[in-house]
Amino acid sequence: MHFLAQRRTLAAAGVLLGLLAASNAGAQGTVNALCSTDASWCEAAAAEFARATGIRVLQAHKGTGEIAAQLRAEAANPKTDIWWGGTGDPFLQAAEQGLLDPYRPAYINDLYDWSVRQYAMSQNMVGGFYTSAMGFGFNTDVLRKKKLPEPRCWADLIKPEYKGEIEMSHPATSGTGYTIVAGLVQLMGEDQAFDYLKKLHRNTTAYTRSGQAQAPNVAKGEVAIGISFIFGFDRWRYDKYPVKSVAPCEGTGYEIGGIALVKGARNKANAIRYYDWLMSPAGQSIGAKAGSLQSPANKTFKPDPRIPSMSDVRLIRYDFEKYGSAAERKRLIDRWTREVESQPR
Repeated sequence: MHFLAQRRTLAAAGVLLGLLAASNAGAQGTVNALCSTDASWCEAAAAEFARATGIRVLQAHKGTGEIAAQLRAEAANPKTDIWWGGTGDPFLQAAEQGLLDPYRPAYINDLYDWSVRQYAMSQNMVGGFYTSAMGFGFNTDVLRKKKLPEPRCWADLIKPEYKGEIEMSHPATSGTGYTIVAGLVQLMGEDQAFDYLKKLHRNTTAYTRSGQAQAPNVAKGEVAIGISFIFGFDRWRYDKYPVKSVAPCEGTGYEIGGIALVKGARNKANAIRYYDWLMSPAGQSIGAKAGSLQSPANKTFKPDPRIPSMSDVRLIRYDFEKYGSAAERKRLIDRWTREVESQPR
């Protein structure tokens, strides 16, 4: 089944199962959730959890930057119980700002070390939900028609021949976009990274609100090259689209997706049930079934073989504590807005 058809099927199933679960809602209650990972995973997880438990999931899908802003705006009167999926830096910033509740699950030993470290770093307010490496994907048909070479390194993307051919997400609204900037700063050094980002800006045709836009836009041929997490491009490749993905030769950053309980949650018991289910093999395996190919945090089951291996990727030593702080995020985004986004293309 092609991914788009699969997604429509999952969405329809989510509505149906949500209605079926609603019949038990009086007894089982509800949970209010925000989800920042791929919409297909968000929808499928909510539907399956509702079917399994009878708990009605009222869930919206938004970018991590948007959700972090929403939680700040709602701090005095929280309307959300649980937030899951999406890049971890905004989760760590929300923890720092007192917007989340601590929770250290009893099954902590079932999780990979990189997941457990997120709990330790955030005083148990943020768990590591999945991981994936940053890179870029490209449409081989578009590049061939335009007689452009396939990029392999960060240095390739700033070559003049790629002007108007590249798309990435906006770091102020997208955790993915911020991870790109923060990763390049750690890879190159800050001043050198901003010199690079200015050159990349000249070749960039658009900055999208969400980092989930690049893979489908590349797959459909709407843009030649997209910068985002590698797994997103691979699922379109498996659906026979003319897409390839690359981990940059110089090295690259990566994400640890987050999961957290919101401080002041109205339905905390059900939020914990949803949290525990999402971190279980049943919940973690939903991602690949829905075409979302991140590496899961739970190590007690065999992951989908389509999930791209990170063993050959040159990963930087990403400092989640420093670059996950609200002050550092604001400083880097302000500098990017002032020095990069303001420049003509």
